[in-house]
Amino acid sequence: MPSARANGIQIAYETFGPAEGHPLLLIMGLAAQMILWDDDFCAALAARGHRVIRFDNRDVGLSTQCDSAGMPDVAAAMQAALLGEPVNAPYTLRDMAADAVGLLDALGIAAAHVVGASMGGMIAQAMAIAHPARVLSLTSIMSSTGDRSLPPARPEAAAVLLMPVVAGRAANVERAVQVFRAIGSPGFPFDEARVRELAARSYDRGFHPAGVARQLVAIMASGSRRKDLAAVTVPTLVIHGRDDPLIPLEAGLDTARAVRGAELLVIDGMGHDLPRAVWPRIIDRISALTARA
Repeated sequence: MPSARANGIQIAYETFGPAEGHPLLLIMGLAAQMILWDDDFCAALAARGHRVIRFDNRDVGLSTQCDSAGMPDVAAAMQAALLGEPVNAPYTLRDMAADAVGLLDALGIAAAHVVGASMGGMIAQAMAIAHPARVLSLTSIMSSTGDRSLPPARPEAAAVLLMPVVAGRAANVERAVQVFRAIGSPGFPFDEARVRELAARSYDRGFHPAGVARQLVAIMASGSRRKDLAAVTVPTLVIHGRDDPLIPLEAGLDTARAVRGAELLVIDGMGHDLPRAVWPRIIDRISALTARA
């Protein structure tokens, strides 16, 4: 597995497609390793002429674990966020955006099309805001501006996300099945075999619950990007599931309204995952956006 020094840490990454392809950077979400960008999904984008880059965010998978920062007080951070107070965090989404920019530097890429899912969409937005010259186009999938006035997750989705961490490979696979049954897409068949396989691979690559807690606090500490997104000028696509129980559709609509001229794709039956049946529509729209950009 290749890795690169980026923003003072090591970032594990993989590429698909020819080196001369149009660079397309994929950023995954909270607790999610790069393998959740499925190999076939990446290959399909590469077949459209892209050099696809997927990577582990800091604190998950094979990238640097920021254990020197300690274990954050998630409950205190949640309370501060609810009260509109500053949240103490070891790092923010802007730091994670700087990691992604550092990876582009290490790969000799001046600018890339950037696609992010969930927290990855928030990081992609932060890249477009803080590093506009490095972003050719922006695709934000099942994500949010972070504005605190937006509707929260449905109680059942929030509950599974905050379930206690369990020890052991088998228990973590079962936990993943429970999580994705709760947050997944009600309009599409639940692919339990794929969830189990990805959960097992993720556990084997790197089980690191403290890192997930730090990522969660980073989201809460980063606040709203709504006003800053008004300055984003690159072609932008917002994709959201109509039935997302974790980040409700209103968050996607808010993102599309925040970026002038943004395209919006709402997918009926899609929740907070990327079922295989929706890949062709998503890949078509991303490819059309990058061609226009």
